[in-house]
Amino acid sequence: MDYNTQLKKLALPEYGRNIQNMVDFCLTIEDRNERKRCANTIINIMGNMFPHLRDVNDFKHILWDHLAVMADFKLDIDYPYEIIKKEDLFSKPGKVDYSRPDMEYRHYGKVLEKMIRLAADYPEGDEKEQFVWLVANHMKKSYVQWNKEVEDGKIFQDLYELSNRKIDKRNSDMKLTDIKDLIRNNQKKNNNQKKK
Repeated sequence: MDYNTQLKKLALPEYGRNIQNMVDFCLTIEDRNERKRCANTIINIMGNMFPHLRDVNDFKHILWDHLAVMADFKLDIDYPYEIIKKEDLFSKPGKVDYSRPDMEYRHYGKVLEKMIRLAADYPEGDEKEQFVWLVANHMKKSYVQWNKEVEDGKIFQDLYELSNRKIDKRNSDMKLTDIKDLIRNNQKKNNNQKKK
């Protein structure tokens, strides 16, 4: 009796030993047309093993790549797709450069800083006051996610600095939403999302 630990290591264990045996048999077929028919049959069986992946783009292409890997790139057939090359299989991927946006206060985020600049350049009037109030409340909500307590004065000071001193609400009578209300609204929103 042969144990799996004594047998050849599987290139792609998710397909199992039987599929690997089929691929090994396909390699031994001498007639090129018959070998191609055998490879097509193996691809159909591999596709039936993972029916939930049929919606994935290039599903058949991925299966042909897997067949080539399991055959150790020795299967001499006309592939319907350009398959992956053996040297590309083991090469390291290129380095991904992550953007490092210049942000004054990271806890507010880049989008909120853009909104502050928009509010600073907004024409004077009631709409600007409402916009500034919404932005300041959003700043407070973002701040509370990282620090449990914050004074409105701190938010107004940050708003003043981030707007390049164009929005000055430090000595105004503007009132922001209470922290408890912000937390309660966040919890309600999270609970509603969990129910969906």
